[in-house]
Amino acid sequence: MQTTTLSTSDTTSPVVAPMGRRTIHFAGRVQGVGFRYTARNIALQYDVRGYVRNLPDGRVELVLEGSEPQIDRVVEELRRKMSCFVRGVTMQNAPATGEFDQFSIRH
Repeated sequence: MQTTTLSTSDTTSPVVAPMGRRTIHFAGRVQGVGFRYTARNIALQYDVRGYVRNLPDGRVELVLEGSEPQIDRVVEELRRKMSCFVRGVTMQNAPATGEFDQFSIRH
């Protein structure tokens, strides 16, 4: 299992957070509105890897690997910034595969 080390303010020893993978599908008016670029800009601010891409059925797929708190922050910020375009969200959690070196937009 992959792990990442997080420092906490109330202790001097690091806390090891397990790495996870989350696949999120956003439905609504999510293509052609800068959704992928917004997702990339947010993801680059956190310690996550993966990709975002448009799907042929009109949804956007976001795949993130990292610690659960980091993934949560990315998803929360993206949902907040793009809430006026999103009509539905589905999420699936899985163990991290370690296949990503960075976060990218897939075309």
